[in-house]
Amino acid sequence: MRKPLVAALFALVIAGAGAAPAVAAPEPAAAVKSAAAVKSAAAVKSTAAVKSTAVVKTSAAPTLRAVNFAGTVSLSNCSGSVIRFPNSADTAPALVLSNGHCLETGFPEPGEVIVNQTSSRTFGLLNSAATRVATLRANKVVYSTMTDTDVTIYQLNTTYAAIKSAYGISALTVQDTHPTAGTAITVASGYWKRLYSCNVDGFAYRLKEGDWTWKDSLRYTSACQTIGGTSGSPVIDNATGKVVAVNNTGNEDGETCTENNPCEVDASGNVTVREGINYAQETYQIPACFTTANVLNLSASGCTLPKP
Repeated sequence: MRKPLVAALFALVIAGAGAAPAVAAPEPAAAVKSAAAVKSAAAVKSTAAVKSTAVVKTSAAPTLRAVNFAGTVSLSNCSGSVIRFPNSADTAPALVLSNGHCLETGFPEPGEVIVNQTSSRTFGLLNSAATRVATLRANKVVYSTMTDTDVTIYQLNTTYAAIKSAYGISALTVQDTHPTAGTAITVASGYWKRLYSCNVDGFAYRLKEGDWTWKDSLRYTSACQTIGGTSGSPVIDNATGKVVAVNNTGNEDGETCTENNPCEVDASGNVTVREGINYAQETYQIPACFTTANVLNLSASGCTLPKP
């Protein structure tokens, strides 16, 4: 997990930071424009005839999107996002995704899975420029765990259609396929109103932190130096705009498998510590556990989330 938010703020002060990210200007990721196809025409004329014109084309690189804050939310101590699944109905109750360790009632214990727990938690909805445009309210925690993954999913008391109509903001869609190493990504923190851009470096077979163990965790390249308060941020694929993971932790001090210092454990039990490297938990497995009306069904075919 990221260190407690108060500790993160204290660290910023001790480090002599001129301005905390909370008040810094938003840093939207720049769109990476593909090179336009190069065309050249050579016309060789003679007195007898006009010879053929040749057009040379080069392949254009995939166009990457400029990721912004639209659809992200701020929590009291974490970040999150309004999410939907590929088959979610517009009239379904909207959902908010954050971390299991951001749950307002405290960290779920190892092996604990919470479903359909009453909640009235509020979230600040941000637009593309990171301006808070509304306060959204949950009516329940649909699902929360820190076993195998680190997620909390809240159900709101409003629908996707109502949010779109009132604020012009669409939910972020959760990708239902496994992310790929090398993918350009952005971690969008609604709490700090800050974007972190890097790439998927690879995947940890097991990530162990304190008493918790997570499976198949996504590892960032070193450019994503996330901090306390970024927990729960959506990890967005820059090419598709879809959520591929939820930001949750990083090794801060080089310690081995302690809180705020996760270690990687491979299939043979070998332990690797990567000081200064941060991680997220994949989300591709979540859509199979929900109906088009966003009703949780942990018994559905293809649903692999831990059960109570």
